[in-house]
This record gives sequence, C-alpha cells and structure tokens, in this order.
Amino acid sequence: MSETFRAIRISKTDEGQTIEIPRISLEDLMEGDVVVAVAHSTVNYKDGLAITGTGPVVRKWPMIGGIDLAGTVESSDNSLFKSGDKVLLNGYGLSETHFGGYADKARVKGEWLLPLPTAFTTAQAMAIGTAGYTAMLCVLALEDHGIAPDSGEVLVTGANGGVGSVAIAILARLGYSVTASTGRPAEAEYLKSLGATTIIDRAELSEKGRPLDKERWAGAVDCLGSTTLANVLAKTRYGGAVAACGLAQGADLPSTVMPFILRGVALLGVDSVQAPMTKRKRAWDRLATDLDIAKLESMTRHVTLDEVPQAAADIVAGKVRGRVVVDIGG
Repeated sequence: MSETFRAIRISKTDEGQTIEIPRISLEDLMEGDVVVAVAHSTVNYKDGLAITGTGPVVRKWPMIGGIDLAGTVESSDNSLFKSGDKVLLNGYGLSETHFGGYADKARVKGEWLLPLPTAFTTAQAMAIGTAGYTAMLCVLALEDHGIAPDSGEVLVTGANGGVGSVAIAILARLGYSVTASTGRPAEAEYLKSLGATTIIDRAELSEKGRPLDKERWAGAVDCLGSTTLANVLAKTRYGGAVAACGLAQGADLPSTVMPFILRGVALLGVDSVQAPMTKRKRAWDRLATDLDIAKLESMTRHVTLDEVPQAAADIVAGKVRGRVVVDIGG
C-alpha cells in the first residue's frame, strides 16, 4: 500500500465550496517530473481567496491549495534537479490549475522550480513567499523606471499586508523615504519598525477624488486597485511611476488619462504568477541582499495545516499583519 500524507483539498458541490484535509498518496497527485517533500508553504491574499471561495482562483476541481511551496527534492526525472536539492516554487498555476503546496508532497514540473537561495531556509523563503517576491518585483519595476531614493517619497498601500510589509522593509533598507497607507492606525508602530517614515489613513485614498490632484509621491507600490489606485495615480509627481500588483479593494480602475498624458506618470503592471524565470531569479537574488531577515522574522507568524482555513478567512477579512508561514513537513 502506498504511503499516505495529508493535504488541504478544495472541492465544489452544488451547495458551494468545501474544505477537507484527507490523506492522499503520490498516485493522487498531478503529473510532473519532480516530487518535492514540502517543508513549508504560506498564506497569501490569493490563498485566502482560494480557500474561502471569495474569489475565482481555483479553475480545476478538486484542488490542493497553496500557491507557494519550499522543500527538498525527493525524486526527479528532470536534469536540472536531483534528490536532496532544496527548492522553492511561486505561482505557475499552483492552487489554480495544478495541485499546490498545502500537502506533505507535491509533484510539479522542474521548469517551475527555483533552487533555494543559500541566504534563506525553507521557512524564511515562505515567510517571503509570493507576497514578498511580488514586493521585490514591484521595487525592481520602480528602479527600472528610474525611481531612486533621491527621487522623493514612495507610497505603499495595503501596508499591513504581506506585499506591503515586505515592500516597506525593502524600500527602507535601500534608502527610500516610505509613506505607508493603512486602515489600521494601531499598527503605526509596526509599520515604522519596518522602516516607514510617514503613516497615512487609507481613507485619504479610498474615496473618489480628483482626476488630477496635488503632486506628492515620486513612486508607489499599490496592492489595492480600484479607487485607491486612481487616487494614487492622481497624486503621483511628474514622471513618477506606480507599480500595481493587487486588487484587494477591487479590480476596477475609475481613473482618467490625465495623470498619464499631463504628468507622464507610468502605471507598471506587476505579475508574479507567470513571470519568466529570469525575473524570478533576479528578484530572489535581490531579496537575499535587500531584505533584512530580522524584519522578516518580526512580521511573520507560523500556523499548522489545520489552521490554514482560519488564517485564510482572516487574511481576506484584513485581520492579518505581515506574513503567515505554514509548517508542513520536517
């Protein structure tokens, strides 16, 4: 009889979505050329949407959740990896069309895997996870557009979340003056401990504003979309740029062309799911040098597989600060 292991399985019935944690075997996994013994995963906002059914993330049923994983190669038919290699995986359809990281084992395509940077343990890599890796992609997008520490103030929206927390820590370490937008004023000291110099209430940006407003920041990392992103664009200085990577407030963008054609503002779309491996390697190389591990630890808490459904509900409800690591294997 094949060895069995636990996994979080998301199913859909006529009554709606269900979550269970059954025991499965390797024979139950999807196709791939590398089997990974998963040590850690994480709970990102997208994981919250998938587990709670709040957003249309899952596209194949049933599905094992978890858009991230880190662990050790158990077996490989891929020439790039061998048994014993430490690896990580972000996105590439995990928890959407391919079984994800909320299981003791995962069978995936070797071309999706990245060797674990020597600077990180598997737990630290998942403390970063898709949220932190996306934050780094946003910072790189701003840098590539020419936004430097001496360009002026940089705004981070959704500052208490995973992307926001890591973005603040990275930007501060690089020497940027960071303004954090949050709906939780009680978290001001936490955000300042990460490196934010100014805290503003999200209400300043979440209600309908002017198509073009007083210039304030040179750049921004936006995790919210919708009216917030429209207001961020309206307040961005001439020649500035906004890296947009999330839709926690909404997928709409009630803006005008005025920031783009009157101030030359750039809206930089940032995707983490299908980003090419060259971008991924660049981001993880920079994370190894530009993210303070002590700050990463200060924004991270750990949960078990059984606690994932509650953590998922909490992150969608805006109750999670920073990052959540899921301890799965040894």
